[in-house]
Amino acid sequence: MIIAQKNGRNTIGAPDKLFGVSAKAKERIAELGSDKVIDSTIGVLLDDNGQLVVLDSVMKSIRALQPADYAAYAPILGLPQYREAVKKAVFLDDLPQDCFIESCYTPGGTGALRNAVSAYTKPGDQILVSSWHWNPYNLIAAELGRSVRTYTMFDEAGRLNIASFEEELAAILREQEETVIILNTPAHNPTGYTMTDEDWNGVLTVLGRYTDKKIAIVVDIAYLDFSGDAKEYRAFLKKLVGLPENLLPLIAFSASKGYTMYGMRCGALLCMAPTEAIAREFIDVMSVECRASWSNGNRAAMTALANIIQDDELFAEVRAEREAYLQVLNHRSAIFMEEAHRIGLSTCPFDSGFFITVPCDQPDEIGEKLQESNLFAVALGKGIRISAASNTDDQLRRIPAILKAAME
Repeated sequence: MIIAQKNGRNTIGAPDKLFGVSAKAKERIAELGSDKVIDSTIGVLLDDNGQLVVLDSVMKSIRALQPADYAAYAPILGLPQYREAVKKAVFLDDLPQDCFIESCYTPGGTGALRNAVSAYTKPGDQILVSSWHWNPYNLIAAELGRSVRTYTMFDEAGRLNIASFEEELAAILREQEETVIILNTPAHNPTGYTMTDEDWNGVLTVLGRYTDKKIAIVVDIAYLDFSGDAKEYRAFLKKLVGLPENLLPLIAFSASKGYTMYGMRCGALLCMAPTEAIAREFIDVMSVECRASWSNGNRAAMTALANIIQDDELFAEVRAEREAYLQVLNHRSAIFMEEAHRIGLSTCPFDSGFFITVPCDQPDEIGEKLQESNLFAVALGKGIRISAASNTDDQLRRIPAILKAAME
């Protein structure tokens, strides 16, 4: 370093792992043409012509905004109508009554995760995430002076590895009095796994043994609205009600995927507090966290989303349009999985969502080998992540064979 301080940052000067590969893909496309290159890097939903999908019903709300909706400051915690609207976005018409739900605006799900780690752990603490995980979890923790500890995500049967979860959580709590656990479900990034009832029961049984520790359970639901049946895939939320007072469920909500508002950076952190005092503490702490980070949020994004959710007809229109694209996404995923199975290419357990991951040794080297075949995909952990969201049926039918050849 010259003048800046490193402070534990190990990636200074290096390109972002996800966007770096994406930049290479764009360079190759500019050189050879889009028909000669498969870009399977960034997690956005594209149509069959490679254009970003933006829900027309969402655009209707955005176009109706007035100048003051863009230009005026929003309150630090977010517009009151937005903070109520995100509750409905998460819970729909089944808002839990036996807990105290509060919310605050954050710039996307990333901001929600940042606030959760900052507020509910101390500098030097470890947080717990699964071995397969979204890489920025590490960056968020490191930037806040925390670190990530992982448990092996899957057991030999392809289920959530509760034994490893318990072992790694115990190791953390032998050293500290509090921690944050991030559970990315449903439609986990990067594997597409969704926690089952059995998984949730196992996790909550383990957590119930720690009556003298403070644990924030952060559920990253970034892909919830592109996972499956809205009611079925929200059923797990009921399991987070009525927990002991030392366990605090937090929901990291993002409007990026479900409302195709990626660049407007619209998200929220919600608490499902077991007591009113804990909910009040959440509001007090988030007031400081937000003020010291981004100060005021994107008023236009908040207004647009609140207007959608407060209008029953428009909200129904958004959900219907989203459902049509969910069917497209599911069809694409099925094509990849069927072809992978046909040629004997193993994947991580997959349920739904934007991504499918193929485990492999030497993923960085294989990622570079794929680029020789004009396939650009992200090496994450011990595998290669494929984006069903951004590739066409034909591309997803061809990718498994290209991957298998590179691995061999």
